[in-house]
Formats: sequence, structure tokens, C-alpha cells
Amino acid sequence: MTAQIDVVPEEFAGRRGDAANDASGTASVTKALRLLDVFRSDGPVLGVSELARQAGVAKSTAFRLLALLEDAELVERDGRGYRLSWRLFELGTSVQRRWPSGLREIAAPWLTEVFVRAGGNVVHLAVLDGTDVLYLDKVSSPRSPRVPTAVGSRVPATCTALGKAILASSPSPVVRAVVEAGMPRLTAYTITESGRMVAELQRIRQSGIAVDREESTLGLTCVAAPIITGAHTIAAVSVSGPTSNFDVTANSRLVRWAARRIAIDLGADAAASTAGL
Repeated sequence: MTAQIDVVPEEFAGRRGDAANDASGTASVTKALRLLDVFRSDGPVLGVSELARQAGVAKSTAFRLLALLEDAELVERDGRGYRLSWRLFELGTSVQRRWPSGLREIAAPWLTEVFVRAGGNVVHLAVLDGTDVLYLDKVSSPRSPRVPTAVGSRVPATCTALGKAILASSPSPVVRAVVEAGMPRLTAYTITESGRMVAELQRIRQSGIAVDREESTLGLTCVAAPIITGAHTIAAVSVSGPTSNFDVTANSRLVRWAARRIAIDLGADAAASTAGL
């Protein structure tokens, strides 16, 4: 009996080859992005072994991908390790969120004003990104209290005044998704029960102010107000300082005032950008 040999037409063989190449390329891109992502929490300078371990790739693969990332000027050598390049910084600062002129640029003068009026306490601007708050800006000085945050860093939303302020004025599906994803405990004061969180968000919705009493960092209290334009909650602004001498009432007035001023400017900017269309 003669064995039957399937002959694959050339055009289909080419398609199979393209599909295999596409799959290989996608896998490489995914691994390269995982390498870059390690720097977000473990930087600024990391060796190949550590990068490979954290990204879950073979060391030889990490060597190859880092060489490609270096050629693309996305990472650079630092001794025997690697660091993120200035090109990534340039890309990051070009990110626009919702508004043509950029939320950070519009908010900056009001954040500075709050910082001065708050006596040097730390001022933040943040947005909700998934289940976290992502810090877009931070105003402080060498004399400000130490607050373990940085522009570009993120913290679980339910642990912060910023996150709770945004969630309290967000649609129910958004709140449900965050709560059902789980609420990590960062300190003994962090709210981790869904019932308590729902009640907390209701209180914030009524008062317009969210308070974080050592829920994200021991020794620090924070107040925040949402930045709302029309029916949309865009971001939140906060003031953080030592619990021992933090004036919740005074700082609440400041963040509420700043959030309102930023919202007004955002609305004016949006209107100006669509004029004449």
C-alpha cells in the first residue's frame, strides 16, 4: 500500500510560515515588554539575571532582547546592568489623557497653590487606572514630610484618599470591578471588607471629601477631592501630611477648592479645543 503524501500548495505554506513568524514576533514583544515592566518596581539599575528572573524568561532570551532594546534606545548600559533610557522618559511625558492641553499642565498651577497654602504638605494629582491610582504629579520640597510616592507609581485605589474620592463619584460598574478584584491590606487601618468600603464611598459621595487615615502608610493622613467635569470624574487632587498635626478640615477645603478650579479650567480647555468645529 502506497503511503499518501499531502502536498501543501505553496501559497498556503507561505501563510503558515507568516503565522509562525507573527506568533514568534508577538511572543518576543511580550517578553521585551515584561523586561521593561520590571524596572517599574525594581529599578533603576538591574542586571540581566535579575531582569530575567523577574520577567520569567531565560537569561539567554533576556540578553538577546536587551540588546534589541538597547539598539532601539529604550534601555542603556550602566556598568554591568541596564537602566531605562531618556527616550522612554520622552515617550512618557508625551502621554495625553483625555484633554488636548494635558491634565498635568492644567492642574500644575493649582497644585502649587495648594502646596503653598498647605504649609509644605505633599500634594498629589492622580487618576484611576484599573484597580489602582496612578500618580500623575507630586508637589513637595526637601522640608515636606516623607511620603512614599512618585510620579508614575501606583497604589491600590481602595487604600488611598485619591482612589476613594474617584470611586465615590464613578459609575457602579467601575466601583464593582475594583471591589470584586480584591482590596489589598497595606496597613492595619486599610479597609478590606466590601460592606465597609461601600459605606465609606457613600459617605464620601455625600461630603465630597475622601480621607485616608493611615490606610496606605502608617503615620500619614491624606484628604482628597474628585475633579469632575460634567458627568465625568477625571482625576483627584490630595494633600498628605503627618497624622500628628494634620488639619483635616483646612486641607479638605484646599483640595475641594483646587479640584473645582482644575475642573473649570479643564472644561474651558475642552470648549476652546472644539470651537469652530
